[in-house]
Amino acid sequence: MIARRPRSSLLPAVWTFVWSKTASKNAISLRSNRFDELEERVFNTTAGNYSVLADIMDHRRSVARLRRISARQREVLYRISHGEFPQIPPEVLPFYRDVHDHLLRVTDLTESYRDLISGLSDIHLSMMANRTNDVMKTLAVVSAIILPLSLIAGIYGMNFENMPELGTPHGYFATLGGMAFLTAVLLLYFWRRGWIFQRDEMRAKESREALAADDL
Repeated sequence: MIARRPRSSLLPAVWTFVWSKTASKNAISLRSNRFDELEERVFNTTAGNYSVLADIMDHRRSVARLRRISARQREVLYRISHGEFPQIPPEVLPFYRDVHDHLLRVTDLTESYRDLISGLSDIHLSMMANRTNDVMKTLAVVSAIILPLSLIAGIYGMNFENMPELGTPHGYFATLGGMAFLTAVLLLYFWRRGWIFQRDEMRAKESREALAADDL
């Protein structure tokens, strides 16, 4: 008479199945929410905020660790689910196959998350570089405006005796008016070239790029 296998032998497989299904679902949902929050922070970050970059690096390490763990366990579960271990009763193999399928899904999601993290890192660095370029461009524009004004002030500040302009009536106000006119002309020129006062257009462009990335 063949002894029946005790029902308790099913408990490890059932427990593994229930735990893996619940844990993988919760982990995937939690990680997805965190990535959504991180993506929103990337597009709303301000210049000089290095906490976003630190969070990106933390997520990258977490995804890499999850990928290594899932890759190691995938081969073991594949062998178990295909009956390569005689210690595993045949009636519990379907549970291990389902666990293996969940692990494959987790592995695929880690690949997607790794690509997403790389994309967010590139976007964050590009946005920081663009904002740094904007700051440098603003400083260059200010320097370009101040340079001719400093030249005019330096010329008329030499106080030589033979300077006919010094005796001109209302010369002081005329010089100030000329400097103001020159400043207005330079500002208009820089604006027509798209070097200043383009903040709204840049934000609209960033929003369009963000929407295009979401569509992909």
